[in-house]
Amino acid sequence: MELSDPVLYGIFAVIVTVLLAVDLFVVQRDAHAVSIKEAGIWSAIWIGVSVLFGLFLTQFHDGVPGENSTVAYFTGYVIEKSLSIDNVFLFVLIFSALSVPREYQHRVLFFGVAGAIVMRTLLIFTGAALIERFSWILWVFGAFLVYTGIQTWRQRNEHPDITDSSLLKRIRKVLPTTEDYEGDKFFTRRNGRLLATPMFVVLVLVEFTDLIFAVDSIPAIFAVTRDPFIVLTSNIFAILGLRSLYFLLAGVADKLRYLKAGLAIILGYVGVKLILEQTPYEYLHVPPLVSLGIILGILAVTVVASLRAGPPEDPDEVPAGIGNVFHSDHSSGAGRS
Repeated sequence: MELSDPVLYGIFAVIVTVLLAVDLFVVQRDAHAVSIKEAGIWSAIWIGVSVLFGLFLTQFHDGVPGENSTVAYFTGYVIEKSLSIDNVFLFVLIFSALSVPREYQHRVLFFGVAGAIVMRTLLIFTGAALIERFSWILWVFGAFLVYTGIQTWRQRNEHPDITDSSLLKRIRKVLPTTEDYEGDKFFTRRNGRLLATPMFVVLVLVEFTDLIFAVDSIPAIFAVTRDPFIVLTSNIFAILGLRSLYFLLAGVADKLRYLKAGLAIILGYVGVKLILEQTPYEYLHVPPLVSLGIILGILAVTVVASLRAGPPEDPDEVPAGIGNVFHSDHSSGAGRS
């Protein structure tokens, strides 16, 4: 039974709200450091829910005529999930550099993901509206993805310093902050003055990081399908499990040394695919199921090659910036070099 768009989006909003409520009030009812076992269990649960949704998608949503909604959903989900793994590298850097206690990291990621859901929903509907009104913008999306893939390949052994002291100083200039954490609070009052805590600074950095990745990932999913519902659901389900994925992969992030190279190839591929689909030559159009296989193949080769090679020996290939940047910046005024 196909449901109308308002009903579909309403049901999906209820599902996401319930899942977030379970995560906040059940999973993380008491602040604690998430173990590898717990992260593995919840990662499996999030992936299981996402897979079940995709398998039953065609029962209530027909999608774009001539398009297999299930294949489009899973292709978009795999793209977003693979790109979200790169987020883990930056989360490791942010939490380590700002010395976020392990028992509070889940809270930051929860609100970070909640904010990302709102932000990405707005970006997706904006992108869908632009595509419907200006079809030529798909050429722009394709070219942007190819450019991003090339840049990612060139910087595959580099790690952007998202915790650069100049960014932290700009945040503190707008939001006066305390030097120390106040439990898991984002704000606190001192002498009648409302101050942000380092927890809120971390949250701002997490949201900023997701915005950077959303600019890449959302056009990439539009290369798979123009159906806003599939774009939205595949994107949101992929990032819902990002918190558990972080705790599962944080300890082995340095072992995935070729991940960035693999993501560069995926971005370049979907960009070229999107451009070719704008041409009238049908033989240049890659079937959705073939695209899903290609993307999964690239990820498999990337992971296997990374595990066989082991962690990088060159210190320049390891993410820099591990240390207590927040306190060192306050005390010395010089920040990190």
